[in-house]
Amino acid sequence: MALMPILTYPDSRLREKAEPVDPTREDLETLVTDMAETMYHAVGVGLAATQVGVTKRVVVIDCDPGGEESRLIPLINPEILSGEGDSFEEEGCLSVPGYAAKVKRFTRVRARWQDLQGVAHEVETDGLFAIAIQHEIDHLDGKLFVDYLSPLKRELFRKRYKKMHAQETE
Repeated sequence: MALMPILTYPDSRLREKAEPVDPTREDLETLVTDMAETMYHAVGVGLAATQVGVTKRVVVIDCDPGGEESRLIPLINPEILSGEGDSFEEEGCLSVPGYAAKVKRFTRVRARWQDLQGVAHEVETDGLFAIAIQHEIDHLDGKLFVDYLSPLKRELFRKRYKKMHAQETE
């Protein structure tokens, strides 16, 4: 097991689209284990492979890391089949540290993915798991949650984030 460096905005690799992967590849289990360790270390609830510089359609999610309901779910080749309702929850991102904003998402989604044995799973879900699935699949498609902000809020974000990182390097 190894911690992986998490790419942060504005790294251009976060905009790369991930490629589908054979879920039974032997090296995938190591990737999932390393991604989970990295996510838990960074205190996140989800992590997409593109966030660690791997352009594979792999995601790990645990909506209650370290809690009573803690359960790691690796999603291989995940996709949203349908969505309904509007949710406006505040989101943060391990690739955009120190910033959070309300983002419009589906309230309920039907999603499909494979596990590490290649078994297909399909669920209809809502709440944090639905939001996390949408957020992480966006990463696999080269999108960040800040892309959903209005043009004005996105420009304010860019200025604030640039200023915040300029202060960190002084």
